[in-house]
Amino acid sequence: MRLDARRAWRPRAWYAVAVTVVALAGCGVGEIGLPGPPPPPEQVIQVAPVHGSKDVRSSAPVVVSVADGRLERVRVVRAGDVRRRPLSGRMSEDGLRWSPADDAVLEVASKYRVDAVAVDRHGRRIARHTSFTTVVPEHRFIGFFRPEHGAVVGAGMIVSFDFDRPIADRAAVERAIRVTSHPPVKVVGHWFGDRRVDFRPQTYWKPGSEVLVRIRLRGVKAAPGAYGIQHRTARFTVARRQVSIVDAARYTMTVYRNHRVLATLPVTAGAPHTPTYNGKMVVMARHEVTRMDGSTVGFGGEYDIPDVPHALRLTTSGTFLHGNYWAPRATFGSVNTSHGCIGLHDVQGGGAPSPARWFFDNSLVGDVVQVVNSADRTVDPHNGLGGWNLTWAQWRAGSALR
Repeated sequence: MRLDARRAWRPRAWYAVAVTVVALAGCGVGEIGLPGPPPPPEQVIQVAPVHGSKDVRSSAPVVVSVADGRLERVRVVRAGDVRRRPLSGRMSEDGLRWSPADDAVLEVASKYRVDAVAVDRHGRRIARHTSFTTVVPEHRFIGFFRPEHGAVVGAGMIVSFDFDRPIADRAAVERAIRVTSHPPVKVVGHWFGDRRVDFRPQTYWKPGSEVLVRIRLRGVKAAPGAYGIQHRTARFTVARRQVSIVDAARYTMTVYRNHRVLATLPVTAGAPHTPTYNGKMVVMARHEVTRMDGSTVGFGGEYDIPDVPHALRLTTSGTFLHGNYWAPRATFGSVNTSHGCIGLHDVQGGGAPSPARWFFDNSLVGDVVQVVNSADRTVDPHNGLGGWNLTWAQWRAGSALR
């Protein structure tokens, strides 16, 4: 009985094992639903521009896509960007496609790296890394701007850009420069010809304002074959509002600091045959001492003074508010004798206390000097930082983005 039971049991056990082995041997891996080896990344994730591309236009489309599964993450970063800020982009709702945002622009003369991760239909993550290089433009342009980064200025400061070549697409360039402030105000650009654009708010900046100038000109096409190369941010602070009113008929200058009278000083303005411009002018630069040569501003050899003290430039054409040590002190407050500048009594060398020295020490780039009751016309708005002589409607009409 025992022997028969053992004999009966053994064949059944062997048969079960044999059936199992045969079943495994007869089934392929794919037949029971398990994925095979993952395909190469380039077959799963498609990237344009293709890996290794050179001379890619800044306007070229950047597209990352998959045929099935979904994209999990895409980063497009410019090599050399220490902050590693990715190009802004958006993913399609189905996760099959990534493309840059509408305002994202590739920078010229740059290498970009594309890092993408996708999940295939089997749940496997697949990564692909590619790179491409944008075109190095034959012709480039830059903008020289004021005020300089970190400056502390007066409330009349106008942000001004001068470009080193004519700008054909003014809208593209103006759009690439953004001026904002805290507290916030609306700031608008105004073009003076094809090489200069200025930015200002409707009224003078509020004292204490922090102003941010974002310059994103790299890759911007300004003219056929000419691209910008600048990508930077500048900041400046508005310290106070100082407006000095020069009354040419009364030979006086009244200095207002934050709407309060700070001082009234005797001046001498332009003589009857060389009057001073009327209108609002902004202090563009400060010089402890400078040379004034009449031949450089159309007055021949009428004067050449090598050591003019405490000079504040008001216009590009050569109008200054400066110290004057060569005229008798009685001149100030009684007669206009200059070639168009505004003079304050001073001493040679500028080392002793004087009205000119006091005003110079209490002035900032960006302060406003407004001349009234002169026999001359109003200063041109493009002569220096004279944009405050335009109404807000006139100013906005000069924007390429109106």
